Amino acid sequence: MTLRVLVTNDDGIAAPGILALARAAAERGLDVVVAAPLEEASGTSASMTAVEREGHVVVRDHPLPELPGVPAYGVGGSPGFIALIAVHGAFGPPPTVVLSGINRGANAGRAVLHSGTVGAAFTAAANGCRAMAVSLDVLSVGEATAVSGGAAVSAAARVRDAERHWDTAARVALDLLPRLTAGPVESVLNVNAPDLPHGRLRGVRRATLASFGQVQMTVAEAGHGFVRTSLEEPGQAAQPGTDLALLAAGYASVTAVRAVIEVADVDLSGLGGD
Repeated sequence: MTLRVLVTNDDGIAAPGILALARAAAERGLDVVVAAPLEEASGTSASMTAVEREGHVVVRDHPLPELPGVPAYGVGGSPGFIALIAVHGAFGPPPTVVLSGINRGANAGRAVLHSGTVGAAFTAAANGCRAMAVSLDVLSVGEATAVSGGAAVSAAARVRDAERHWDTAARVALDLLPRLTAGPVESVLNVNAPDLPHGRLRGVRRATLASFGQVQMTVAEAGHGFVRTSLEEPGQAAQPGTDLALLAAGYASVTAVRAVIEVADVDLSGLGGD
């Protein structure tokens, strides 16, 4: 039986990363459907937002010339919303797997909580569909990064998207697909690859989550009636074995994560239900 795969993202239906991921899945013989936001929806986590017209969510055919025969749709909704309606048959037979990405930029550390790419995968997994989030680290290995004007700036930022190594991340993701389908449905694989040719990749390693993301938001200024924020690099080095440390060393990283789970180490005794 051919695996049914939904490919989505948070960078929008026209982003180069989603094309690379869909192409890689189709080349592996998978039954692929593409559905992604009409516009960029980064940082939306697992939000359920949609644009309606006359009571209907906006869905537009968006053929991908490079992938004839692969149905593709631009949706007026967040990635999490798209994953949810896909699981309920909005784009044909429900998928067995959701591949979310390839995001332009690493989704690493505990900052994955805020990612629309990861949020789509979490939503799919919470609704009984195995899922993987895939990202390309555009702050590439060996490239100096400075913080200027409150934003991370690097030589990598000047590289055109067409020149990035989306195929490296796509290949790593599809090679990990058997591990995803063999694992528990509620778990998500979060995959990050450095922006390198596949031949220069040092390998794929299991990673822990760094305690921070690749950049952090800070409050630069607060005054009467306003707050101004900025993005800065963390002031500490990534701990060995974390996703950020492995990316910096030229490895692709993979971390198994789960979104919402109950915990037993908080004292709620005496409240009933014991």
